[in-house]
Amino acid sequence: MSKEKTPVLYSRKEECCGCTACYAVCPQSAISMKEDEEGFEYPQIDENKCVGCCICLKVCPLKAENTR
Repeated sequence: MSKEKTPVLYSRKEECCGCTACYAVCPQSAISMKEDEEGFEYPQIDENKCVGCCICLKVCPLKAENTR
């Protein structure tokens, strides 16, 4: 079975609202929330657990907003 490419949730912090929707929906538990130096949490994908299903992108309110 070939592994799909790991999705990119955001390139800059401004592209993430920190809602944890991607974290909550990941069927592989491949996303964890990591705190930055200012105390805000952002998702990080464990590429070893990610299967490339991209459900995280589909549930993201900011990514979904760009696909309408």
